[in-house]
Amino acid sequence: MKSIEKIRNVYFLGIGGIGMSALARYFKFMGKNVAGYDRTPTALTDALQEEGIDVHFEDDIRKIPSKWNPAETIAVYTPALPEDHHELNWFKSQPISLFKRAKVLGMIANEKSGIAVAGTHGKTTTSTMVANILNKTPQGCGAFLGGISKNFGSNLLLPKDDSPWIVAEADEFDRSFLHLQPQLALVTSLDADHLDIYGDKAHIEESFEKFISQIRPGGKLVLKKGVGLNTAKTSAEVFSYALKEEADFQTVNLRLEDGSYLFDLKTPDGIIANCRMNYPGLVNVENAVGAAALAWLAGIAPDAIKTGIEDYLGVARRFDVHFRSENKIYIDDYAHHPEELKAFITSVRALYKGKRITGIFQPHLYSRTRDFADEFAASLDLLDSAILMPLYPAREEAIPGVSSNTILERMKLQDKKLLPKEEIIECVEDDQNEIILTMGAGDIDRMVKPIVEILNKTKGV
Repeated sequence: MKSIEKIRNVYFLGIGGIGMSALARYFKFMGKNVAGYDRTPTALTDALQEEGIDVHFEDDIRKIPSKWNPAETIAVYTPALPEDHHELNWFKSQPISLFKRAKVLGMIANEKSGIAVAGTHGKTTTSTMVANILNKTPQGCGAFLGGISKNFGSNLLLPKDDSPWIVAEADEFDRSFLHLQPQLALVTSLDADHLDIYGDKAHIEESFEKFISQIRPGGKLVLKKGVGLNTAKTSAEVFSYALKEEADFQTVNLRLEDGSYLFDLKTPDGIIANCRMNYPGLVNVENAVGAAALAWLAGIAPDAIKTGIEDYLGVARRFDVHFRSENKIYIDDYAHHPEELKAFITSVRALYKGKRITGIFQPHLYSRTRDFADEFAASLDLLDSAILMPLYPAREEAIPGVSSNTILERMKLQDKKLLPKEEIIECVEDDQNEIILTMGAGDIDRMVKPIVEILNKTKGV
């Protein structure tokens, strides 16, 4: 890859993706000319356009800037693009350097001391917490995040000149994280996922073990207790973390008071007393322990760790409370894997004991729905009422016989239904349960605004 200093123009194929948009913003702030394509307009592409980035939504090579010098230009693409994409194939035929997103992220992150957060669940929240803690220090950090941080209002945190740290979400999809060579790394979880890429869990484990083997000499690895990775594959010093189990980093005296979690944080060097977390969900307390472990290993002072946990505001679409009245609470979450659904619904139940819960879920990917239909059904059975939306295919072609009904027919819950998107608002308006959840990684986020509007209209009754 050309040195970043010599690059003047950067074109993004799939610029609206959360990881792609962070890179686009980074190059824009670096003073480069930035433009790109995405399939559909979203709130994120709207924001990029408002920031002065040229975005279009037709797969048309005539939309690619024609005046850019190929020698000063690179193109960045997401592997989610179809092979017959016209713009992608045009770039393949040109004397313009073409890179996967993960390669470019690695080039940037590996220039500094990287902190990489990997795992099939929890990596966005944990990496955002790490960035929030480090941002409380004079040197700060840079960060490429897998969601929009509510503390920063962005998925990108630009590093100060003297900042030694870059925090990056290490994505296992398409083995993207193998481009990272971090100084500190954490693995939150290791469940079967992306079987369309890996085939089986053994190959996922193999890829994670390759990732931890790339930690730099003298580096450190933090593993959630119970994550079964062969640590003989890394030269890094290994630490463990857990919510309550015995570990190098864990909570002590954890309790819920007035909607906040209070706990003491055990570290290898003693206790950081009186930590407070105002963000909901026990699973997020566990994520905070992992984030604090990375910060502690990075040499961050206890006061900054406590402050970064206490004022953490969350990530858009992660336990995102959009409506609260005396009678009704509405929460949106990105959960799209059975284990994520289970953790989210269980956390909601623990926080709002005795309340009846309606969950609206949009399955994401034909292959994931096929591979985990039984597990999805079991997780959704934890609800009091379930509404499934039609499956969101994302990058995949249809698989015969696979649909949202594949999950529905396996569910034991009595109060369950499959509805088209246009009927869901009416169903929400009539819903009598105290809590409504929307869950999924497709375009279900477009339901948030109309749901909030109907709840405001009816005052959440």
